[in-house]
Amino acid sequence: MNYRHAFHAGNFADVFKHIMLTRILDYLKRKPAPMRFIDTHAGIGGYDLSSEESQRTGEWRNGIALLLEAECPDEVAQLLKPYFDVVGRGIPVPADPQRPGRYPGSPVLAQALLRPLDKLIFCELHPSDIRKLNRNIGKDRRVKVIEIDGYTGLRAYVPPLERRGLVLIDPPFEKPDEFSSLARNLVEAWQKWPTGTYCVWYPLKAVPEVNRFFRTLTDAGISDVLCLELSVGQSKITDEPSRSGLSNNGLSNNGLSNNGLAIINPPYVLEEEARLILPFLCDTLARGPGANWRIDKVSAEHAPSRH
Repeated sequence: MNYRHAFHAGNFADVFKHIMLTRILDYLKRKPAPMRFIDTHAGIGGYDLSSEESQRTGEWRNGIALLLEAECPDEVAQLLKPYFDVVGRGIPVPADPQRPGRYPGSPVLAQALLRPLDKLIFCELHPSDIRKLNRNIGKDRRVKVIEIDGYTGLRAYVPPLERRGLVLIDPPFEKPDEFSSLARNLVEAWQKWPTGTYCVWYPLKAVPEVNRFFRTLTDAGISDVLCLELSVGQSKITDEPSRSGLSNNGLSNNGLSNNGLAIINPPYVLEEEARLILPFLCDTLARGPGANWRIDKVSAEHAPSRH
Protein backbone atom coordinates (compact mmCIF):
# COMPACT_ATOMS: atom_id res chain seq x y z
CA MET A 1 0.00 0.00 0.00
CA ASN A 2 1.45 3.35 -1.05
CA TYR A 3 0.09 6.05 1.21
CA ARG A 4 1.55 9.46 0.37
CA HIS A 5 -0.92 11.41 2.40
CA ALA A 6 -1.31 14.41 0.10
CA PHE A 7 -3.30 12.14 -2.24
CA HIS A 8 -5.73 11.12 0.50
CA ALA A 9 -6.14 14.19 2.73
CA GLY A 10 -9.71 14.71 3.87
CA ASN A 11 -10.90 11.28 2.77
CA PHE A 12 -13.19 9.04 4.83
CA ALA A 13 -10.27 7.56 6.78
CA ASP A 14 -9.00 11.02 7.76
CA VAL A 15 -12.47 12.09 8.85
CA PHE A 16 -12.91 8.97 11.01
CA LYS A 17 -9.41 9.11 12.50
CA HIS A 18 -9.41 12.82 13.24
CA ILE A 19 -12.87 12.88 14.80
CA MET A 20 -11.88 10.16 17.24
CA LEU A 21 -8.57 11.96 17.88
CA THR A 22 -10.45 15.11 18.88
CA ARG A 23 -12.69 13.11 21.22
CA ILE A 24 -9.65 11.63 23.02
CA LEU A 25 -7.96 15.02 23.33
CA ASP A 26 -11.19 16.58 24.58
CA TYR A 27 -11.35 14.01 27.36
CA LEU A 28 -7.70 14.37 28.34
CA LYS A 29 -8.11 18.14 28.65
CA ARG A 30 -10.73 17.71 31.35
CA LYS A 31 -8.01 17.21 33.94
CA PRO A 32 -6.11 20.39 34.86
CA ALA A 33 -2.66 18.77 34.76
CA PRO A 34 -0.58 19.26 31.58
CA MET A 35 -0.37 16.53 28.97
CA ARG A 36 1.77 15.69 25.97
CA PHE A 37 0.71 14.78 22.44
CA ILE A 38 3.19 12.74 20.37
CA ASP A 39 2.55 12.26 16.65
CA THR A 40 4.96 9.63 15.32
CA HIS A 41 4.25 10.06 11.59
CA ALA A 42 3.23 13.70 11.42
CA GLY A 43 3.44 14.41 7.69
CA ILE A 44 3.23 18.06 6.64
CA GLY A 45 0.54 19.12 9.11
CA GLY A 46 -2.03 20.55 6.70
CA TYR A 47 -3.08 19.91 3.10
CA ASP A 48 -4.18 22.06 0.18
CA LEU A 49 -7.18 20.33 -1.35
CA SER A 50 -6.64 22.21 -4.63
CA SER A 51 -3.18 20.64 -5.04
CA GLU A 52 -2.42 18.35 -7.96
CA GLU A 53 -2.32 15.35 -5.63
CA SER A 54 -5.72 16.01 -4.03
CA GLN A 55 -7.35 16.88 -7.34
CA ARG A 56 -5.97 13.73 -8.97
CA THR A 57 -7.74 11.41 -6.52
CA GLY A 58 -10.60 13.63 -5.37
CA GLU A 59 -10.97 11.52 -2.23
CA TRP A 60 -11.86 14.54 -0.08
CA ARG A 61 -15.06 14.95 -2.10
CA ASN A 62 -16.49 11.76 -0.63
CA GLY A 63 -14.99 12.48 2.77
CA ILE A 64 -14.89 15.88 4.40
CA ALA A 65 -17.05 17.53 1.71
CA LEU A 66 -19.90 15.12 2.42
CA LEU A 67 -19.52 15.48 6.17
CA LEU A 68 -19.59 19.27 6.20
CA GLU A 69 -22.83 19.30 4.21
CA ALA A 70 -24.57 16.50 6.13
CA GLU A 71 -27.47 17.05 8.52
CA CYS A 72 -26.06 16.05 11.86
CA PRO A 73 -28.19 14.92 14.84
CA ASP A 74 -27.81 17.21 17.83
CA GLU A 75 -26.14 14.62 20.07
CA VAL A 76 -23.59 13.83 17.36
CA ALA A 77 -23.08 17.49 16.44
CA GLN A 78 -22.09 18.23 20.02
CA LEU A 79 -19.41 15.53 19.90
CA LEU A 80 -18.13 16.67 16.50
CA LYS A 81 -17.99 20.36 17.37
CA PRO A 82 -14.26 20.48 18.33
CA TYR A 83 -13.41 18.81 15.00
CA PHE A 84 -15.70 21.08 12.96
CA ASP A 85 -14.37 24.18 14.74
CA VAL A 86 -10.87 23.48 13.38
CA VAL A 87 -11.74 21.99 9.98
CA GLY A 88 -14.27 24.71 9.21
CA ARG A 89 -11.58 27.38 9.36
CA GLY A 90 -10.03 26.08 6.14
CA ILE A 91 -12.86 24.60 4.08
CA PRO A 92 -15.90 26.53 2.76
CA VAL A 93 -19.41 25.15 3.05
CA PRO A 94 -20.75 24.16 0.60
CA ALA A 95 -17.54 22.78 -0.90
CA ASP A 96 -16.15 24.76 -3.82
CA PRO A 97 -14.51 22.52 -6.47
CA GLN A 98 -12.37 25.45 -7.65
CA ARG A 99 -11.23 26.58 -4.21
CA PRO A 100 -11.81 23.68 -1.83
CA GLY A 101 -9.55 25.10 0.87
CA ARG A 102 -7.19 23.36 3.27
CA TYR A 103 -7.67 20.25 5.36
CA PRO A 104 -5.81 20.06 8.69
CA GLY A 105 -3.67 17.04 9.45
CA SER A 106 -3.34 15.69 12.96
CA PRO A 107 -0.56 18.17 13.94
CA VAL A 108 -2.70 21.19 13.06
CA LEU A 109 -5.74 19.68 14.78
CA ALA A 110 -3.85 18.93 17.98
CA GLN A 111 -2.11 22.32 17.95
CA ALA A 112 -5.47 24.07 17.68
CA LEU A 113 -7.16 22.00 20.37
CA LEU A 114 -4.53 21.73 23.08
CA ARG A 115 -3.99 24.25 25.88
CA PRO A 116 -1.07 26.64 26.55
CA LEU A 117 0.24 24.31 29.28
CA ASP A 118 0.33 21.22 27.03
CA LYS A 119 3.31 20.07 24.93
CA LEU A 120 3.43 18.54 21.46
CA ILE A 121 6.07 16.48 19.63
CA PHE A 122 5.82 15.87 15.89
CA CYS A 123 8.10 13.23 14.36
CA GLU A 124 8.71 13.20 10.62
CA LEU A 125 11.57 11.64 8.65
CA HIS A 126 11.10 13.10 5.15
CA PRO A 127 13.27 16.28 4.82
CA SER A 128 10.91 18.19 2.52
CA ASP A 129 7.91 17.24 4.67
CA ILE A 130 9.74 18.56 7.74
CA ARG A 131 10.12 21.97 6.08
CA LYS A 132 6.43 22.07 5.14
CA LEU A 133 5.43 20.92 8.62
CA ASN A 134 7.40 23.73 10.22
CA ARG A 135 5.72 26.26 7.92
CA ASN A 136 2.25 24.88 8.65
CA ILE A 137 2.79 24.81 12.40
CA GLY A 138 4.45 28.22 12.63
CA LYS A 139 6.15 29.47 15.76
CA ASP A 140 4.73 27.71 18.78
CA ARG A 141 6.74 27.28 21.95
CA ARG A 142 4.68 24.24 22.91
CA VAL A 143 5.79 22.31 19.82
CA LYS A 144 8.92 20.38 18.88
CA VAL A 145 9.27 19.17 15.29
CA ILE A 146 11.91 16.45 15.09
CA GLU A 147 13.42 14.82 12.01
CA ILE A 148 13.36 11.20 13.11
CA ASP A 149 11.93 7.82 12.18
CA GLY A 150 8.47 7.52 13.72
CA TYR A 151 9.14 4.25 15.54
CA THR A 152 12.46 5.53 16.87
CA GLY A 153 10.62 8.59 18.16
CA LEU A 154 7.92 6.39 19.68
CA ARG A 155 10.47 4.51 21.74
CA ALA A 156 12.53 7.60 22.57
CA TYR A 157 9.85 10.01 23.79
CA VAL A 158 7.84 7.82 26.15
CA PRO A 159 7.20 8.19 28.96
CA PRO A 160 6.84 11.98 28.71
CA LEU A 161 7.71 14.22 31.63
CA GLU A 162 4.03 15.01 32.11
CA ARG A 163 3.25 11.31 32.60
CA ARG A 164 -0.09 11.72 30.85
CA GLY A 165 -1.04 12.22 27.24
CA LEU A 166 -1.68 10.63 23.87
CA VAL A 167 0.52 9.01 21.23
CA LEU A 168 -0.88 8.95 17.68
CA ILE A 169 0.70 6.31 15.44
CA ASP A 170 -0.36 6.68 11.82
CA PRO A 171 2.19 4.88 9.62
CA PRO A 172 2.17 5.06 5.80
CA PHE A 173 1.92 1.24 5.43
CA GLU A 174 4.30 1.30 2.48
CA LYS A 175 6.40 -1.66 3.68
CA PRO A 176 5.23 -5.28 3.56
CA ASP A 177 6.24 -5.85 7.21
CA GLU A 178 4.58 -2.66 8.53
CA PHE A 179 2.13 -4.46 10.83
CA SER A 180 4.85 -6.52 12.49
CA SER A 181 7.10 -3.45 12.94
CA LEU A 182 4.16 -1.50 14.30
CA ALA A 183 3.24 -4.22 16.80
CA ARG A 184 6.84 -4.72 17.97
CA ASN A 185 7.50 -1.02 18.53
CA LEU A 186 4.11 -0.39 20.11
CA VAL A 187 4.63 -3.18 22.63
CA GLU A 188 8.07 -1.81 23.50
CA ALA A 189 6.64 1.69 24.03
CA TRP A 190 3.76 0.35 26.13
CA GLN A 191 6.20 -1.57 28.33
CA LYS A 192 7.97 1.73 29.04
CA TRP A 193 4.73 3.69 29.55
CA PRO A 194 1.84 1.33 30.27
CA THR A 195 -0.50 4.08 31.51
CA GLY A 196 -0.33 6.23 28.36
CA THR A 197 -3.07 6.41 25.75
CA TYR A 198 -2.06 5.17 22.29
CA CYS A 199 -4.18 5.63 19.16
CA VAL A 200 -3.10 3.50 16.19
CA TRP A 201 -4.55 3.84 12.70
CA TYR A 202 -4.49 0.86 10.33
CA PRO A 203 -5.92 -0.08 6.91
CA LEU A 204 -8.07 -3.20 6.94
CA LYS A 205 -7.15 -4.99 3.74
CA ALA A 206 -5.22 -8.12 4.74
CA VAL A 207 -7.36 -9.57 7.53
CA PRO A 208 -4.78 -12.13 8.78
CA GLU A 209 -2.24 -9.35 9.32
CA VAL A 210 -4.68 -7.33 11.40
CA ASN A 211 -5.60 -10.37 13.48
CA ARG A 212 -1.92 -11.12 14.12
CA PHE A 213 -1.37 -7.48 15.13
CA PHE A 214 -4.05 -7.68 17.82
CA ARG A 215 -2.83 -11.09 18.97
CA THR A 216 0.66 -9.64 19.46
CA LEU A 217 -0.79 -6.92 21.68
CA THR A 218 -2.77 -9.35 23.83
CA ASP A 219 0.14 -11.80 24.05
CA ALA A 220 2.28 -8.94 25.42
CA GLY A 221 -0.24 -8.36 28.20
CA ILE A 222 -1.92 -5.24 26.84
CA SER A 223 -5.35 -5.67 28.36
CA ASP A 224 -7.34 -2.51 27.62
CA VAL A 225 -7.79 -1.87 23.90
CA LEU A 226 -10.80 -0.40 22.12
CA CYS A 227 -11.08 -1.41 18.47
CA LEU A 228 -13.09 0.90 16.19
CA GLU A 229 -13.54 0.12 12.50
CA LEU A 230 -15.35 1.85 9.66
CA SER A 231 -15.99 0.60 6.14
CA VAL A 232 -17.61 2.78 3.48
CA GLY A 233 -18.23 -0.07 1.03
CA GLN A 234 -17.37 -0.22 -2.64
CA SER A 235 -18.26 2.09 -5.51
CA LYS A 236 -18.06 1.86 -9.28
CA ILE A 237 -15.96 4.06 -11.57
CA THR A 238 -18.17 6.90 -12.67
CA ASP A 239 -18.14 10.30 -14.30
CA GLU A 240 -21.30 11.23 -12.41
CA PRO A 241 -21.14 13.78 -9.60
CA SER A 242 -20.30 12.37 -6.19
CA ARG A 243 -22.81 12.63 -3.36
CA SER A 244 -21.14 15.93 -2.46
CA GLY A 245 -22.25 17.30 -5.86
CA LEU A 246 -18.67 17.39 -7.19
CA SER A 247 -17.43 15.32 -10.12
CA ASN A 248 -15.35 12.22 -9.40
CA ASN A 249 -13.45 12.78 -12.67
CA GLY A 250 -14.00 9.15 -13.62
CA LEU A 251 -12.08 7.88 -10.61
CA SER A 252 -13.01 5.06 -8.30
CA ASN A 253 -12.20 5.30 -4.59
CA ASN A 254 -11.97 1.53 -4.18
CA GLY A 255 -8.29 1.63 -3.18
CA LEU A 256 -9.21 1.73 0.51
CA SER A 257 -12.68 1.22 1.91
CA ASN A 258 -12.10 -0.19 5.39
CA ASN A 259 -9.90 1.07 8.21
CA GLY A 260 -9.61 0.97 11.94
CA LEU A 261 -8.26 2.47 15.13
CA ALA A 262 -6.75 0.50 17.99
CA ILE A 263 -6.86 2.63 21.14
CA ILE A 264 -4.88 1.46 24.16
CA ASN A 265 -6.11 2.81 27.51
CA PRO A 266 -9.06 4.64 25.90
CA PRO A 267 -11.06 7.25 27.79
CA TYR A 268 -13.92 5.48 29.55
CA VAL A 269 -16.47 7.59 27.61
CA LEU A 270 -15.04 6.84 24.17
CA GLU A 271 -16.93 3.62 23.46
CA GLU A 272 -20.26 5.26 24.25
CA GLU A 273 -19.36 8.26 22.07
CA ALA A 274 -18.27 5.97 19.23
CA ARG A 275 -21.64 4.24 19.29
CA LEU A 276 -23.19 7.57 18.35
CA ILE A 277 -20.51 8.74 15.91
CA LEU A 278 -19.80 5.60 13.84
CA PRO A 279 -23.37 4.94 12.62
CA PHE A 280 -23.61 8.59 11.55
CA LEU A 281 -20.28 8.42 9.69
CA CYS A 282 -21.24 5.13 8.06
CA ASP A 283 -24.55 6.54 6.78
CA THR A 284 -22.99 9.83 5.67
CA LEU A 285 -19.86 8.48 3.97
CA ALA A 286 -21.12 5.17 2.55
CA ARG A 287 -20.33 4.81 -1.13
CA GLY A 288 -21.77 1.39 -1.89
CA PRO A 289 -22.52 -2.14 -0.68
CA GLY A 290 -20.60 -3.34 2.35
CA ALA A 291 -20.59 -0.11 4.36
CA ASN A 292 -20.55 -0.96 8.05
CA TRP A 293 -18.96 -0.18 11.39
CA ARG A 294 -17.64 -2.22 14.28
CA ILE A 295 -16.73 -1.68 17.94
CA ASP A 296 -14.88 -4.33 19.89
CA LYS A 297 -13.14 -4.49 23.26
CA VAL A 298 -9.82 -6.31 23.20
CA SER A 299 -8.31 -7.96 26.24
CA ALA A 300 -5.90 -10.75 27.13
CA GLU A 301 -8.90 -13.11 27.03
CA HIS A 302 -10.36 -11.75 23.81
CA ALA A 303 -8.63 -10.71 20.58
CA PRO A 304 -10.95 -9.71 17.74
CA SER A 305 -11.09 -12.13 14.83
CA ARG A 306 -12.18 -11.20 11.31
CA HIS A 307 -13.08 -13.56 8.51
